[in-house]
Amino acid sequence: MKASNVLFAIFCSAVLGSNVNAVAAAGVSGTRMPPMGVEISPETREELEKEVSDFQWEMVNLKIALQGKPALLALVPDAQIYGNAVRYALEDNIFYKTNEIATARQFLAEGRERARLLREGQAPWTTATGLVVRGYVSKIDDSVQPYGLVVPESYKPGAAHRQRLDFWFHGRNEKLSEMAFIGERESKMGEFTPDDTFVLHPYGRYCNASKFAGEVDAFEALENVRKHYPIDENRIAVRGFSMGGASAWHLAAHHAGLWVAASPGAGFAETAIFQKIFERTNSPAPAWYEQRLWHLYDASDYAVNLFNCPVVAYSGEIDPQRQSAELMGKVMAAEGLKLERVIGPKTGHKFEPKAKEEVARRMDTLSVQGRNPVPKEVRFTTWTLRYNQMDWVTVDGLEKHWNRARVGAEILGADKIKVTTTNVSALTLAMPAGVCPLDPALRPKVVIDRQELAGPEVGADHSWTAHFQKQGTRWKLAQATDDGKLRKQHGLQGPIDDAFMDAFIMVRPTGQPMNEKVGAWTTNAMAHAMEAWRLQFRGEPKVEDDRELSDAEIAANNLVLWGDPRSNRVLARLASKLPIRWDGGSVRFLGKNYTGDRHVLVLIYPNPLNPKRYVVVNSGFTFADAAAKSNALQVPMLPDFAVFDISAGSVVDAGFFDEEWKLPILQ
Repeated sequence: MKASNVLFAIFCSAVLGSNVNAVAAAGVSGTRMPPMGVEISPETREELEKEVSDFQWEMVNLKIALQGKPALLALVPDAQIYGNAVRYALEDNIFYKTNEIATARQFLAEGRERARLLREGQAPWTTATGLVVRGYVSKIDDSVQPYGLVVPESYKPGAAHRQRLDFWFHGRNEKLSEMAFIGERESKMGEFTPDDTFVLHPYGRYCNASKFAGEVDAFEALENVRKHYPIDENRIAVRGFSMGGASAWHLAAHHAGLWVAASPGAGFAETAIFQKIFERTNSPAPAWYEQRLWHLYDASDYAVNLFNCPVVAYSGEIDPQRQSAELMGKVMAAEGLKLERVIGPKTGHKFEPKAKEEVARRMDTLSVQGRNPVPKEVRFTTWTLRYNQMDWVTVDGLEKHWNRARVGAEILGADKIKVTTTNVSALTLAMPAGVCPLDPALRPKVVIDRQELAGPEVGADHSWTAHFQKQGTRWKLAQATDDGKLRKQHGLQGPIDDAFMDAFIMVRPTGQPMNEKVGAWTTNAMAHAMEAWRLQFRGEPKVEDDRELSDAEIAANNLVLWGDPRSNRVLARLASKLPIRWDGGSVRFLGKNYTGDRHVLVLIYPNPLNPKRYVVVNSGFTFADAAAKSNALQVPMLPDFAVFDISAGSVVDAGFFDEEWKLPILQ
């Protein structure tokens, strides 16, 4: 099978979800994640479905009763998580053990008890220590997501003392339903429970190594914890093992400036080497744009960022997944950095007891030292504006996406900063009040790529912010880096999968399609994209008919539009401002005509109706089938746009828009 055909097959799987016949016809595995569970009796199912329905109505009435009590209303997700866990298990057929029926009844009772207490103005779990399970409403799809906490015995509600927090990311478990996750978080303390430390266990939207919606989940769960507990911002660490180790590698390398330290155990740090992709002789190499998109999540490509974050990596001596630490050690050494490693002697895929003690000791020492929010020197690399910040340095523009960009920044004294850049067109330097080391009596000088510029004065509150833009080979001080022009920027840089990391709404067409065959394809694609989202990311996409979409929804969401300008009224409103032209017989794109009865165009583009948000045409997330094989393959399969021949089953064209969302770059 040609590489483009393989990619088309994977895309079909992404949008066709669990339609096994369609996936098999495309030539890929139809394995479902999460897998189907055991059968439960019709009588038990009917009984639980009624209890879940009653529970949902109870949540509706609870929200109404608490309308005048916002503090209590905000705690309703802490009750909802229990009912949702049972509902998803029923609807998705993911009961895996017969004893989970009793667990389901227990969870519904726990949820009802929390609801009763909220009606009475009480929420004792919010001040409890030990194991606590809580929930929040995600900005992405308004779903209620659970997370677990280990609350230290030293926690005293209302105390001024701020406490350390460690993330702990779980390993791969294809059967980790919401019920299984909550059950674990109510019964198991976890691998590490440091003194005087909150341990945050994200569900991570199931099983994705904290990528895409799973990455957002980590930050949303942290933000929810911050609202309720006194967390020390300079003593937050990321830790995990196996797939959780991959999460720790990723979040440490991409967000190094946020953490006091990181401790990945085993896992993977990139895609190609871990998967031995170029060692395979029975399959073609991935398409050029797929390989380029590995730069999004490969932690090895971001190794220099770990200059800004201490790392204590653990590996079992005979664990094949020691490969990740060995690779990261090599790429860090190439950047002049040394990776601190702890090895479990004669140990496979688990913690060796004495090595575990050593990991804990080192992490405790680093946490006591704390994070410096404004370090004297910052080293930063990125390939995309999705990851554009390190400490007091923010990259606001790239000269070319998916090529390596670098920034080195150093505070040389009370009034001088030196910056060197590669592949950067705009940047911001910002130091908050209270920690800015610049002298307010002196006007700072900034030397960027050997060009000296006078920076703005330090603020009266001792904060300092400076924006710079590059014109040709020269830098200039700017009032802001966003000049209002259409260009790639953080959160608006693609690829297609990026639209699903923020609030989105799928817009269903209600009219007649230009072509019945393509119309049927997009109808099926939308239905199964919704199913794939539910199964892979454990949420429910917001859906609106094109006739009902409101201006408020356009303002607040990325729009995922299905159909064509005849079938979808919203697409008709903005079609003239997209780089596509439709007529009854063809689709025109890239200066080419594609026959309208066999070609489907998918793309991501700034929404002409709201340029701060995306519009996506005819695509869900792009890697659903790969998820069943390996978390290391949960990476984008498509760039900013692609043209499919649905009759031949092949990708005709695909590529990226340039930095101004123009001139698509083709191989």
